[in-house]
Formats: sequence, structure tokens, C-alpha cells
Amino acid sequence: MSTKSDMVHASISLKPALDAIGKAMDQRFDRLLPVPADSRARLFEAMRHAAIGGGKRMRPLLVVAACDLFHVPRERALRVALAIECIHVYSLIHDDMPCMDDDDMRRGKPTVHKAFDEATAVLAGDSLHALAFEILADPATHEDPFARAELVTELAIASGPSGMAGGQMMDLVADDASYDLSGVTRLQQLKTGALIGFCLEAGAIMARVPDAQRTPLRGYARDLGLAFQIADDLLDVEGSADAAGKAVGKDAAAGKATFVSLLGVERARTQATMLIDQAIAHLHGFGEEGDLLRAIARFAIERDR
Repeated sequence: MSTKSDMVHASISLKPALDAIGKAMDQRFDRLLPVPADSRARLFEAMRHAAIGGGKRMRPLLVVAACDLFHVPRERALRVALAIECIHVYSLIHDDMPCMDDDDMRRGKPTVHKAFDEATAVLAGDSLHALAFEILADPATHEDPFARAELVTELAIASGPSGMAGGQMMDLVADDASYDLSGVTRLQQLKTGALIGFCLEAGAIMARVPDAQRTPLRGYARDLGLAFQIADDLLDVEGSADAAGKAVGKDAAAGKATFVSLLGVERARTQATMLIDQAIAHLHGFGEEGDLLRAIARFAIERDR
């Protein structure tokens, strides 16, 4: 079992990696999104508002950590990391809109539809979605066109109706669906877990690891994704809006079924810890190159945002 001292150590040891990936993402978004001197300027400003600054950058860090397992060149890994962050940011822009979760704050600043307007927010999200696939399809990401095609295919599946978008649809109808534990688990495996799964799969794709040898990464991703969501549910109940950079307590107010509402706080926390232990166990075949993934797993359930 993970101890409290393990958690503190994970947070401390992971901070340089989180700081570094945050800086790397901001620098690349800054280069990718220069504001043009024409009537598209507002769109680019909205994309920059959403993409630059703030956020955990956990998905990009997972991509880099997975690529590190197989010694993928860092610059290539960061291109895939940028693509997954484009998808994540687009999803946040759209999720925050009045037609979905109707949130005013994200990453400690006004949401895009509040800082700009709803139409601009839709286009900013759409544009970031498109940019993700443009990045993956570029030969600079990988010289092998089959690797690039697999990256594009896997991200499309993870972000579409069989992944994140499908999970969001399940979430939107949650008030009427009365999900039990298996239903909430399925929802979160799609909404949160699918993109986390892509992050680990991407490392194997970049290294051209055969499908049969990817089982440990898929097990790690599955367990981490569920633990990550349980931690989010706990933060919604116990967390601070200032620390989280967004509203908390919304799920309970809406009467939505969550891991916490179904299990209770203590059982949910115990389940998250068990899942993290399982996730780390999947990495037993890796040595020091797996340490970053182990630290990410421990951090997932001791964070405050």
C-alpha cells in the first residue's frame, strides 16, 4: 500500500517534471498560435487564452513518460504531448459552455466563452481539435507514415463517440440515467480514461512496440484513469475552488452519481489508493525508466487540483 510519506515524496519529486512540461507546452503553443494581423485575431487570442498558462498538463507529461520507457527522442515526444493537450483544451472550452457544464472559471481565469463570447469559444475549440491531428500527421512527429497513421487513428477513437465525447454525452444525461457503480465506471472510462489510455499507447506507437507487448501500459492507463477520476470526485466534495482553479461542489448540487456519492468518501479514497497500487504494479517489468510514471500515479490521488 502507498503511504502518506510516499505521497509527499511523489509530489516533491514530480514538481520539476510538471514545471518543465508546463513550460514546454506554453512555449510550443506560443509558437503555434501567433496572432495574425487580420480578422482572425480574436480566434487566435481565444485559443491562446485557453491553451497557455495554468492546468496540470498531466496528459502531456504522461505522453513524455510513456515515450521515456522506450527512449523516444524528447522533441518527438513533445509533439505528441502538444497534440493531446490540444484535444484536452478543446474539450475544456466546449465543456465549460452554457450548453454543457456552464462554468465561469477554468485554470484560475475566466472560461473562453466568458472572456470572449460563445461563438468564438466554439471556433477556438474546433481549431484546437483540428490542430491536434495536423501535428500528428506531420512527418516531424515520426518518419514512419504507418506510425503517424496509428497515432491519428488512436487519438480519433479516444476523443470521439467511443471515447471522450461519448463519455461526455453519458455525463450530460446522467441526471436522468440514474447510473450505478458500473455505469459511472463506464462513463469515466470513456470521458477521462480514453485519453489517458492514448497517452500510454502513444509511447508504444512512437517506439513501434508490437501490440502484444502493450498490455502493461494499457493496464496502467486503465487503473490510473479510474483513480484520477475518483480523486476528481473527492476534490469536488472536499476541495477548494481557489486551489482547483474552477468551481467545486457542482456534482453534488446537481445530484449526479459519482464514485464518492456511490461509495462514500472513505471507500472512494481506499479504492483510489488500491487502483494506484495496481497501476504501479503493471510497471514491474520496467526499471528506472518507469519512475516518472510511478510518480505520476502517486501524484494523481494526492493533488489539490
